Amino acid sequence: MTTMSASYDMAGGGGGYPIGLQVEPPQTQNRATVFFRLIMAIPAWLVAGIVGIAAVFCVLITWFVVLFTGRAPAGMVNFIGGWLRWAIRVQGYAYLLTGVYPPFSLEEVASYPIRPSVQPQLDARNRLTVFFRIVLAIPHLVILWVLQYAAAVVALIAWVAALFTGAVPEGLHNFIAGWLRWYARAYGYVLLLTDEYPPFTFSQG
Repeated sequence: MTTMSASYDMAGGGGGYPIGLQVEPPQTQNRATVFFRLIMAIPAWLVAGIVGIAAVFCVLITWFVVLFTGRAPAGMVNFIGGWLRWAIRVQGYAYLLTGVYPPFSLEEVASYPIRPSVQPQLDARNRLTVFFRIVLAIPHLVILWVLQYAAAVVALIAWVAALFTGAVPEGLHNFIAGWLRWYARAYGYVLLLTDEYPPFTFSQG
């Protein structure tokens, strides 16, 4: 493992922010599954999308509950956090971070190469920042909108490289992992999982 991959791995697993992402270094992938990756990801995307509809309703209810009580309902934020873990694993698979098909689960899966970590904040919620959450998140959303295009280009290059070599080059892998880590933190903040403002960085921060 090189210095770069080690730093990404450590940053994703043990930083101070309550939402993180640990991604294992690039491994050999089956070229046939690489070629058909977007098609293969469709079932996982569809199911995650359906579960995501329920998560959106939970976010809306959580928003009102926090504004009135200053505390987040544990069951709902745990469900939202579980859906975020699921969605991040599916996205990572589609973007070639691993060739292992993502599990259909809300829980943490320690054996999976893409491991989102979510520690929802229940008590001492900041009602003001919750009320203006979308407005406060705009800087991250704008940057991620730009990075989305960059990640798509990088993923296309990684796709071509993996078809020829059987693996995603480390530099491309690390860029996609960093983008997805930033994505997870920002959307975890939008989804009311924490009041701590996410850092502007590819690493854990």
